[in-house]
Amino acid sequence: EYGEYVSGPRVLPREETKRRMKAVLEDIQSGRFVRDFMAENAVGQPSFKATRRINDAHQIEKVGATLREMMPWISKGKMVDRARN
Repeated sequence: EYGEYVSGPRVLPREETKRRMKAVLEDIQSGRFVRDFMAENAVGQPSFKATRRINDAHQIEKVGATLREMMPWISKGKMVDRARN
């Protein structure tokens, strides 16, 4: 918690973060986000799937998978079935 208070603003400057979040909101409100989403899906999600593969290969995901195996109660009642989606 201390690190978040002391170092967090250096990592995620508040004003810059607010500006970027506002730009994302504008994309959503203008319809650009959904147009991009639909276009990505129309061609089989190549960018989405590539990004997912990169993220899944990250060390933190490998460690997370190992930890989740140690906690079987976490997998009960999953909202997303990664095997299907």
